[in-house]
Amino acid sequence: MNPQVPVIKFGTSGWRGLIARDFTFENVRLATQGIGLYLKSELDRTGSSIAGREPVVILGYDTRFLGREFSLAAAEVLTLAGLKPLLCNRDTPTPVISYTIRDRIRD
Repeated sequence: MNPQVPVIKFGTSGWRGLIARDFTFENVRLATQGIGLYLKSELDRTGSSIAGREPVVILGYDTRFLGREFSLAAAEVLTLAGLKPLLCNRDTPTPVISYTIRDRIRD
């Protein structure tokens, strides 16, 4: 394995790793860039379930160390990718994020 290439491991409920070893600002930006590129391609692809929608991504975070700062880093990358990140103004449970997404779809 090349030590220059970060390894990001995902489990059933998301990213798995230790803060400052695996879960770093560099790796958050790298993972977010991949997500942003995928979303942009799907927004532009005819037949995609999100084609033509507003390019909004809702970002939340939890109470773990530097949670807000990590979400701000992700928001910067998404903005550079041409997406519109909406950042929660405080730590937010996952069901609130899910509700917000569904609520915005209805509008």
